[in-house]
Amino acid sequence: MLSERLQKPVLVLNASYEPINICAARRALVLVLKGVASAEEESAAAVHSARAALRLPSVIRLLEYRRIPHQTRALSRKNILMRDRYTCQYCHRILPSGELTLDHVVPRSRAGESAWENLVACCHSCNNRKGSHTPEEAGMKLARQPKPFSLHTSRHLMRMLGRADAQWRKYLFY
Repeated sequence: MLSERLQKPVLVLNASYEPINICAARRALVLVLKGVASAEEESAAAVHSARAALRLPSVIRLLEYRRIPHQTRALSRKNILMRDRYTCQYCHRILPSGELTLDHVVPRSRAGESAWENLVACCHSCNNRKGSHTPEEAGMKLARQPKPFSLHTSRHLMRMLGRADAQWRKYLFY
């Protein structure tokens, strides 16, 4: 399907070939067509117009160097799920995002905040089992203590995704 192909992850490199991000193929194609980036690697998939076929990039490189300031990621459901590798932090099952919820380790009913350090990916059954209790009270144990999204987390995710795409490896494993 076209929409699935356009959502495929693409590795984004700075002009210095340093991996800096992952974006959807649709965004990568726009950056290449605008002349902001060049396709370093292409996938077998293509998009077709009335007159042409364009292969979707797998790896793009920005044409001008961008200074990447030390930044934190926005607190969002997507970023929490990515940080936790789409894995329920209680039963350790890897699930699609639609089958995961966010759990407040210290429940909101007990003044638990919506913060990186208090939110984890959780499947529906574990979330229901835990309810408004702490993990200790519910007899459950966290796989990992939740931490803010960091540069290390971002690089680790890129490497994990890179294992599935041979074209990424030479840019990630250094």
